[in-house]
Amino acid sequence: QVQLVESGGGLVQPGGSVRLSCAATGITLKYYAVGWFRQAPGKEREGVSYISGDGTTARYEDSVRGRFTISRDNGKNTVDLSMASLKPEDTAIYYCAAVNYPKYTDTVTAPAHYDYWGQGIQVTVSS
Repeated sequence: QVQLVESGGGLVQPGGSVRLSCAATGITLKYYAVGWFRQAPGKEREGVSYISGDGTTARYEDSVRGRFTISRDNGKNTVDLSMASLKPEDTAIYYCAAVNYPKYTDTVTAPAHYDYWGQGIQVTVSS
């Protein structure tokens, strides 16, 4: 059974930092491209950041570029999202997702292409 489990969320003050982690079981994550997505109340789900299976390629949406960093440890079967300079508009439920993608150096940005999703974790940016 494949599971993706997010951890590390919570309440953060504006300007603060938090690190999310996505742990995979049931799959060997190095064969999967991984993405982080988020959904704020009343809004559609949107992409945040994506990383290739081998970790050599990372992409960021404009709203988070320069503030968020995606990384992965294939030995630990985890992908992290380090978030800094957080803003209230970053408040959302954050989801990690994985897709078995044969081009290990490429990222996948379309949520419809992802095979597996985590249950999501809340990040609230507020003073």
